[in-house]
This record gives sequence, structure tokens and C-alpha cells, in this order.
Amino acid sequence: MPGEHGFGVTPPISETLPTDAEKRSSDALIEELRRQKTFENPSDTEKRFKVLESLQSICDEFVKRVAKEKEPKNEMLIKNARGKVFTYGSFRLGVFGPGSDIDTLIVAPKYVTRDDYFKLFPDMLVEMAPKGAITGLTVVTEAFVPIIKFEYSGISIDLIFSRVVQKQLSASFQDLKDSALLRGLDEAELRSLNGTRVTDEILNLVPEPSTFKLALRAIKLWAQRRAVYANIMGFPGGVAWAMLVARVCQLYPKAATSVIVNKFFLVIGQWRWPQPVLLKPIESGPLPVRVWNPKVYKGDSFHLMPVITPAYPSMCATFNITRSSMTIINAELQRGLELTENIMVGKSPWSDLFIKHTFFTADYRYYISVISASKDKEAHKIWSGYVESKVRMLVQKLELHPSIALAHAFNKGYDRRHRCKDDKEIAQVQEGSLDFMVRPDDVNSEADPTPQAEKGDDAEPGSLTEVFTTTHYIGIRLVEKAKSLDLSFQVDEFKGLCTQWKKFQEELRTLVSIGVQHVRNVNLPDDVFEAGEKKPEKKGVKRPPVAKKRGALEADNTSQDNPPPPPPPKRQQTSMASTHLAQPMVFLSIGRQTLPLTADGGPNNSSKHHSDSQMAYEQWDDGMGNFAAQNFYYSVVALVVVAGIALLIGIDDVGQCIAQLLAFDG
Repeated sequence: MPGEHGFGVTPPISETLPTDAEKRSSDALIEELRRQKTFENPSDTEKRFKVLESLQSICDEFVKRVAKEKEPKNEMLIKNARGKVFTYGSFRLGVFGPGSDIDTLIVAPKYVTRDDYFKLFPDMLVEMAPKGAITGLTVVTEAFVPIIKFEYSGISIDLIFSRVVQKQLSASFQDLKDSALLRGLDEAELRSLNGTRVTDEILNLVPEPSTFKLALRAIKLWAQRRAVYANIMGFPGGVAWAMLVARVCQLYPKAATSVIVNKFFLVIGQWRWPQPVLLKPIESGPLPVRVWNPKVYKGDSFHLMPVITPAYPSMCATFNITRSSMTIINAELQRGLELTENIMVGKSPWSDLFIKHTFFTADYRYYISVISASKDKEAHKIWSGYVESKVRMLVQKLELHPSIALAHAFNKGYDRRHRCKDDKEIAQVQEGSLDFMVRPDDVNSEADPTPQAEKGDDAEPGSLTEVFTTTHYIGIRLVEKAKSLDLSFQVDEFKGLCTQWKKFQEELRTLVSIGVQHVRNVNLPDDVFEAGEKKPEKKGVKRPPVAKKRGALEADNTSQDNPPPPPPPKRQQTSMASTHLAQPMVFLSIGRQTLPLTADGGPNNSSKHHSDSQMAYEQWDDGMGNFAAQNFYYSVVALVVVAGIALLIGIDDVGQCIAQLLAFDG
């Protein structure tokens, strides 16, 4: 609702009405959004509401069961026992599209606890929903906001829980606006309730909800296509992008949708961070809960791009943003501004704004892959989700390395299935090998699911061990003139962070593993590229520039019968030194110790894939792609050169030759 300055914490920048040209541009934007299939057809939307009705029935029955267990003689309590299902996020904002999940909250009376919810509700879902309707059921009790994830008739549901202080919920209980509902709740419950409260506040704080929703659809599509949409990976999530768009709507309250999108890139791209983005003044309340305040809480002062939720208690929705992701976001905002400036004057179409990212095709030469693996499907859902939540911390560790200019985590992981016949193959899979991967179209087909590497082997498909992996990729940009990159410390710390998890120690240790590998752009797997995208290719090996110096030219005019005289020792040594410098190398060391993942669930400490740390060598010019081959190549060349020098300058002892080379001062 409007405040002292209208909508927002400052007066609007402009209240100019849209021009005819701006209206036409808005119409063109809406047509492009339709072409991009961002709107769901009415029948699918109706299906969503039916699913929510079913969840409401299950919710009521769940609360009744808890009431019967805890107060079996209280007939009035049992009779009036009910819960309430709320939505939040894109569905409640009205900007959902085909395939969108529904962020859902169950609110229950105070006698229903979170333990009751996780103990009873998953089984009740399967029991009360139509047979086969519930799939992919995953319970994540250790998450920042504890959650149950599943699909209901093909619709993805993220279901969270909170109780409120009332003994009973009345039939008229329809909203969560009253801050008194927050009394007596723990932090997890506060975060759960705040999802719906924040969404409702956003809708109340924009001057034209219809304009806001269309602009938000455009910005969401842009952020997804440019891979800057994922809170868990250090980018703004849906609610943060919504608040940023809402702030621009407040500053241009009468603008057309096309203008809001253009001004979004201008205003947010030039925002003076870390000045916070606020939709209304931060409220102080009577409850002893933490409210975002960098003057009181030191941790809040470290937020790089703070976007503050409008509902009490205010929180930072972008606390996950890292130095690297901030750099990437700002670059994308600048690109968006340049494009929309051209679009608004008719020089470019709206489709240009939504061109896909180039994270894998062009942006980086070096990548770090984080592989979470398990041979149990249910365990993998838990483990991969936990590892995903920690990838951002690896990024922060990498950012501190003096040789790394940027560490860019891609905004989603890649799920794969593999079938292995022995521990050796399992070890290779956990280190990133795709030799035993099952093609996606074979997973649910009746075709022979045996990996290509198994064709012709003696192993029967039924005897193969199935391994599930999720791989996250981090693009690495090195500082100029970087020559070495030892990441052993950062990788070991990250692995330790993941394996110290209580659930890993108590339940998952024998089922799961984590591996971290270096991947060149030319070695990226095919499934990270979409149809029509060009995979980076190896460049030809370039000969050292010194190969065409005078010595080589003279050799062209000589023969075996008339060899050239050997150069003096100093010239010979200078030539060798120049050859070495002509092939500058990056020395990359990554800790490669992984937790054992064997066919019988036991340790496999003897595997060559589990060495603590290995040194890999790479040339800047992309000429050599295989680490082991390159090690061997340089070792042989070095031995041959040293032996040749010893013969040419008349030193019988090779060790003496090496000593002279080391003493050489150029």
C-alpha cells in the first residue's frame, strides 16, 4: 500500500504515462513471451488447483490424526482439527509457467510439531493421493528450511511446514498478515511462514500488479536463460528477482511493461551496492527475533547485494551472493541494458534479450566439476541435495586463491546414471568418468541398458551395480599471467565440510562419495550442450617460435654427410631455455582423495583413483589435453635434451651436466 512517498521508500523517478511506441513495444514483448511458452494453458492451471485441493484434504486429515494421538479424549479438538495450505513464490505471484513447481506451506495448530509433520505426512501423501500420483518423494529435514519434495500427478511440489500459536485454526483463517502469529516460533518456522507473508507484501507494494507480473515474467525468463537464477548457487532466486522488479515498478509507477524491463537493467545495473533494496521501511517488532541490520549484526554487513524482504521480520534474500556471482550479474545487467536500449528504439527484437548463456560453449577454458555419487537412489537424493547446498562454499574458497579471478558456479547440476561391473569402474565413475553412463532414452526403455563400454564383456546386465551421480560445474577464470594453481587445500576443506555432516557419518558413509575434478572445455561431456550448440574444440599443437631460428634454417641446408658444427655451450643452453619458455604451462593440483564407493559398500583404499593429490600439467595453447600423456611427454623430452647436451658439450656425467645447467645464469 502507498506510504509517505507513494509506493516505496523514495519518491518515484518518473510518473510519465506510456507513449504509443512504448505500448507497441510492450505488446511485442508479450507476444515474445508467448512464443517462448512462458504462459501455461488453462487446463494445466486447473490441474494445479485440483492438486492443491487434494493437499488441503490431506492436511486436514494429518492434523486430525495428530490430535487423536495427543488428546484422544478431546472430541471437540479432534472434530475441529484442521490445517491450512498456503502457496508462495511464483504461483502465488501469478507468474508461473509450464513445468513450474508450486511452493506450498502447511500451517497447523500449536500442538502439531515439525517432527509430527516429517513422521506422518510423507506416508499420508502416498496413502491418500490417487495410486501412483506421488513420485520422487524426498524428505530433507536438514535444509535451511526443512522441506518435503515430490511430484503430484506430474506437478512438482515443494512443501514446507510451520505451526502457529493458536490451539485451533478457525474456518475463516485465510491469511498470515498478523505478526502475532509469529510468537513462539523457532527460526525454521519463521522462515517457513515468511515465504507467504513476503509474497503477499510484494503484491501489496506495487502500483500496477498486472504490469509488475508481465515485467517479472520477462526478467525471470532472462535470468533463467542467462543462468543467473538460483539462490542455492549464489544468484538471486525467484523472490529476490521479484523484489528487484517491484522496486523498479515503484520508481516508475505508471510506466508500460516494456519501460519497466528497460529501466530494470538501468536502475539495478547502476545500484550503489551494498545499499539495500527496500520496498518499504524495515519494521521493528515486539518479538525477540533477528531483523536485518548491518549496524547490529556484523554478518549482515558482509552481504554484497542486499535485497531485503518487506515482511516482518525482514531478512536478506540475497545473502548467498558471492564476489564472482556479483561480477557475473553486473555483466549480465549491462548486456541487458544495451539490448533493451536497442529494442526500445526498434533496432533489435525482444528475442535477443532471451538468447541462451554461453557458460559451456565460450565463457571458460577451465572448469572444476563436483561429483556427488551414490549406488542407492534414495540416498542420492539426500546426498546430492546436501552437496549442492555446499557448492557455493567451494566457490567462496576458490575466490580467495590468488591465481583465480573468477569462480562461476553453473546454476544447476547434471544428473546421470551409470552401470558398473566392478569396484574399479565405480571408482572411475565417482571421479567423473562417463564411460559407463546409461543414455537417458534407455533408462525407461526396453532397449539393452548396458553401457557402451560393456558391450562384448562377460558381465550380465543384471549383475551390474547402478551408480547415480550429480555433477556441478564451476567455470574458472585465472588472473593474468597465472602459472600455477594448487587447489588441494580448498578441495580438501570442501570435502571435509561435506563429510562432516551428521547424516553422512551416521547413515550415508558406505553409500555415497564426493569427487572433485578439473575439466578442460574441450573435454566437457556432450550432455551439457543442447542441440545446435558447438562444443569447444582442441586447437592444433603450435610449434615453439624458436623452431624457426637460425639453427633450424641452417639445418634445412645440411645433410647427414655434412652436419653443422655444434653451437658453443652458451648458445646451446640459451636455445634450450628459450624452447622451455615458449611453452608456458599452468600447473594445476587438485586434491583427488574421494570417499570409497564400492560394489559391496565397503572401503576401496587401494584404488589408483583415490590418491591424495595429483599434479596435472596443461599448456596455455590447448595443444595437450591429456594430463598423463603430457607428464610422460615432458619427462622423455627432458631426459633426451639433457643427454644430448651432455654429449654435445663433452660431459660424460649427465648429473654434472644438470648441475651446470642449474648454475647457468643466461
